[in-house]
Amino acid sequence: MQAHAEQTDITPKPDVNSLPQETIDFARRIFDAARGGDSTLVLATVDAGLPANLTNDKGNTLLMLAAYAGHTELAKGLLERGGDPNRTNDLGQSIVAGAVFKGHDEIVHALIAKGADPRQGTPNAIQAAHMFRRTELMELLGARDEDLISAPTPPPAAGSAPES
Repeated sequence: MQAHAEQTDITPKPDVNSLPQETIDFARRIFDAARGGDSTLVLATVDAGLPANLTNDKGNTLLMLAAYAGHTELAKGLLERGGDPNRTNDLGQSIVAGAVFKGHDEIVHALIAKGADPRQGTPNAIQAAHMFRRTELMELLGARDEDLISAPTPPPAAGSAPES
C-alpha cells in the first residue's frame, strides 16, 4: 500500500499582469462606477456574479469606494448583497471611519446597522468622530471614555482664540 501525503490547496495568488487587458479594463470600469455612484452598473454586475467584496490594487472594496464618495443607495445595495462593512484597505483604513471623516452620516448609520466595528482601522471611526468634532455620532458608534484616551486631540473650533 502506498501512503498518500495529505494535499493542501495552496493556490498561488494570480498575478494581475497575467490577466487579459479586457479583464483589467472591466475591473477598472466597475471600480470607477463605484466611485462615481453608478448603482445600476455596479449592482447589476454584483447580481451577475462579481464578488461584492472585490478589491482593487490598494485593497479598497466597491463598498469602501461608494461609501467614501457618499453614494448612499449604492453603499446600502452593496451591504444588502454581502459587502463586508469591516474590510480595511491596505493602509488599515476602515469603511466606517472613512464615512465619518467625509460626513456621510446616513452611510455611517447603514454600516453600523450591518455590524461595522467602529474600533477597527487607523484611525478608527470613534477617533475620527472625536477628531472632527462629530459629537452627534459618538453615541451611535458606542464611544466610551476609554476610546478617547488614545484619540488625537481635535483642533480648536473655528473662531476660537489660540491658547497662550
